[in-house]
Amino acid sequence: MFRGMTFSIVARSDDGESWGVAVASKFLAVGSAVPAAAAGVGAIATQADANIAYKYLGLAHLDEGATAQVALDRLVEEDDGREHRQAGIVDSDGNAATWTGSECFAWAGGTTGRSGERGGYAIQGNILTGPEVVEAMERAWLTSGEQSLERRLLAALAAGDEAGGDSRGRQSAGLLVVREGAGYGGHDDVAVDLRVDDHEAPVTELARLVDLNELYLTASTPEEQVPIDDTLMFELETLAKADGKESFHMWVGSENYEMRVGEGARPAWIDQRILDIIRGTSPEQQS
Repeated sequence: MFRGMTFSIVARSDDGESWGVAVASKFLAVGSAVPAAAAGVGAIATQADANIAYKYLGLAHLDEGATAQVALDRLVEEDDGREHRQAGIVDSDGNAATWTGSECFAWAGGTTGRSGERGGYAIQGNILTGPEVVEAMERAWLTSGEQSLERRLLAALAAGDEAGGDSRGRQSAGLLVVREGAGYGGHDDVAVDLRVDDHEAPVTELARLVDLNELYLTASTPEEQVPIDDTLMFELETLAKADGKESFHMWVGSENYEMRVGEGARPAWIDQRILDIIRGTSPEQQS
């Protein structure tokens, strides 16, 4: 049974389009145990002496129309081990609820709130250095409203980590974000599903993976798209062949940049970052 010292944030984005969970713990692979979310339904974190069934039962209650508080009330009322549990839930409307059982190891507690017109959050932790962890996470959440949900969740997690985090150290972290049609190729709703299972600086490593996730698995915005005319196409083909590929189309596939280049052998556009990469002028290549 999962019994880790853990801090997490469960939230709905201010625009009401995304739901997610970020979590860190002195426990192996916390991202495999704590978070669950479904687009248009809500999100949940279950921790402390975690009842993993909360994830599936909680989402089922939300899907049936229960609010976050009603869903959480049902979970703890039906659980004889409720005083050892900790959980946070946000529903389809951004309502949030948190529970900390009386037997959770100190420091343990949580908070909830609304943000923007449609957003909401629940923050909770146990075996923390103190309430300052939850307070720092809430401040980070409330002051990062211009960012994407995944970035806001990561900012809150990093703030909690910097404020002291888990009183017994660091080991793992996870981030889950869902949004309708946001998955790879638009075929599912999983925008971000990343885990750092065993690392001396798991939140820092998670931030690196979020950057990679954005590059490889997030579609370019119109502002990031550079039109490809005949001159640029010739340059791209030349650079790809210089890199040992038969064509630019083959280069894109081999480097896994399909989400950031237009479709086909003669794409209509290329993401500015990918253009910088193939030209060897990206900031990472220059450093």
